[in-house]
Amino acid sequence: MADVLGKGIRIEGLRKRYGAGDTAVDALKDVNMEVSAGEVVGLIGPSGSGKSTLLKCLGAIIEPTAGRMILGDEVIYDGGWKIPDLRTLRRDKIGFIFQAPYLIPFLDVTDNVALLPMLAGRSNADSRQSARELLEGLDVVHRARAMPSQLSGGEQQRVSIARALVNRPPVVLADEPTAPLDSERALAVIRILNRMAQQYQTAIIVVTHDEKIIPTFKRIYHIRDGKTHEEAGEGVGFE
Repeated sequence: MADVLGKGIRIEGLRKRYGAGDTAVDALKDVNMEVSAGEVVGLIGPSGSGKSTLLKCLGAIIEPTAGRMILGDEVIYDGGWKIPDLRTLRRDKIGFIFQAPYLIPFLDVTDNVALLPMLAGRSNADSRQSARELLEGLDVVHRARAMPSQLSGGEQQRVSIARALVNRPPVVLADEPTAPLDSERALAVIRILNRMAQQYQTAIIVVTHDEKIIPTFKRIYHIRDGKTHEEAGEGVGFE
């Protein structure tokens, strides 16, 4: 395997320890994952298994204790952060989708999506054009001028997906994105994520407890006691 992936994300021997001495807790003990560009994988495990800690490490929110992370075409962590500006890393290279959409209530749909590229220095016109293209691909462009409070739950989640993809990040981290949705809307969200992963060649990791969507993944990582175990999924409905 090459030292650096052209796209996607790879994690090698990732560890995270909280505290020191007799009170130390190893939340992550040996995490190994690889998600290719254009792929959606599931990350599942019981409460306390290390899912939240892993997501925070992958999102450059907390610092691991040891290991290596390669994002896109660069090593971002190898026994320490290799990127000087983690805020820029999170803005430009990592997309986030949460259980709640967390849209900014006083911005309309277009500006909610366009805000990140604007913050990255792109022009307002270019940022809004990118936003509208994504909204069109997600079938919510007709709501482009609506405020978040005027959207249904499914529409809000589609807008949050557009926001996560607008800077074309190599990886998107989705934390329980279907939890508040019924079966039909949950499966619709997963279909969208699969389509967008392939269209934008983004690696997407979906953390979930949702039994409705687990059969849709072609690959699944189980995390137990801070260690990952890969298995083949059923891949139902996405051939």
